[in-house]
Amino acid sequence: MRAIDIIAKKRDGKELSDSEIEWLIKGYTLTEIPDYQMAAWLMAVFFEGMTERETAALTLAMAQSGEMVDLSAVPGIKVDKHSTGGVADTTTLVLAPLVSAAGIPVAKMSGRGLGFTGGTIDKLEAIPGFKATLEQHEFIANLQKYQIAITGQTASIAPADGKLYALRDVTATVESIALIASSIMSKKIAAGADKIVLDVKVGSGAFMKNKADAISLATAMVRIGRLVGRQTVAVLTSMDEPLGVAIGNSLEVKAAIEILSGRGGSALKEVCLTLGSQMLVAGGKALTPEIARRKLMTLIDSKQGLAKFGEFIAAQGGDAAIVYNPDSLQLARYWAEVASIGRGYVKKIDAAQIGYAAMRLGAGREYKDQKIDLAAGVVLKCHVGHYIDKNQPLATIYSNDSCRLAEAIHLIQQAVSFDSRAVAPPPLILGFVDDNGFHDRLA
Repeated sequence: MRAIDIIAKKRDGKELSDSEIEWLIKGYTLTEIPDYQMAAWLMAVFFEGMTERETAALTLAMAQSGEMVDLSAVPGIKVDKHSTGGVADTTTLVLAPLVSAAGIPVAKMSGRGLGFTGGTIDKLEAIPGFKATLEQHEFIANLQKYQIAITGQTASIAPADGKLYALRDVTATVESIALIASSIMSKKIAAGADKIVLDVKVGSGAFMKNKADAISLATAMVRIGRLVGRQTVAVLTSMDEPLGVAIGNSLEVKAAIEILSGRGGSALKEVCLTLGSQMLVAGGKALTPEIARRKLMTLIDSKQGLAKFGEFIAAQGGDAAIVYNPDSLQLARYWAEVASIGRGYVKKIDAAQIGYAAMRLGAGREYKDQKIDLAAGVVLKCHVGHYIDKNQPLATIYSNDSCRLAEAIHLIQQAVSFDSRAVAPPPLILGFVDDNGFHDRLA
């Protein structure tokens, strides 16, 4: 085989064979195929697209380019959850212990944040002593003993995806449904879960800005899952305003503890219950989402989810006492209230701009490997539909660098717009995608 022939074939809109895709990905991973040829192929895919079979073949080739985690030694159906990212998306910190407490092993490899999108590993590292990187034998041992383990993604998992993503980022080929779907699913498949629940975010604070594109992405990922033997369901959730009230690492740990303690609420809790219900059904612990939701609420009310969170933290070296004393988490040295410069019903909260404000406070990264302030962030005091008077607080902001406060205040004030008429809160759950396509709801 020759790379130039595969490039030309895709350029001309022809379907590649599994062996051609496997050869191409293997050669690029081993640096036998140069960047300029792979960039040409990516651009051909960007314009010509890929069939379902091609996309599945690409996904498997990337998953098999490195280490494949074998979870067969762990009894039960392993269910993974993946979010496409957003602002105040604290779902993993709530869902992982809650679903594990329901009897489903939760094995998750998570990443760090970049830009305004937060990363689960950064949030967990806000817990004193927490060990976020586990060797594979530690990961499996914790999963066997506690039915929950979360570790950072390593370079050995789907290395082809890491190389391809870096190249896509500098060749204007990121926005391809086939490439996005195969990138996400290759890591999920390599991580070893039996079934996958996807949280596809839609809105100003998400990668997919509109519902139609989100349905296309969700459909592509669900079909990949079916073709490679991993049952997959996707939930479309709104990211037109931040999901929770807390944006920032230690602040989001506190928010998760609030929900697991039965005190937190509204949007973040609702999305967690919806995703968690799908995980329980996929894992065989409930016949319907309604039954699953009742089980999850029982685990919250009885504090079993909270206890599991503490057990998980202790198992990975962290201070489990924080689940009963979250105020002991890191507190930023400086804080300020953000006063509203308008009045009326909140019409819109630009989630991306709120996330950017948190990043400028130090809670997120502007470039890879940047050191972040784990105690920095934003706590919102309003949501779409609330009535706010002029000078009423919109948010409280935190940072260990006082020079960052003024810029964040301005960003948040500009992110909130008002209407003189009452505004209805936007729907949180926008639909579901399974093997049968898109639905407003799943039975």
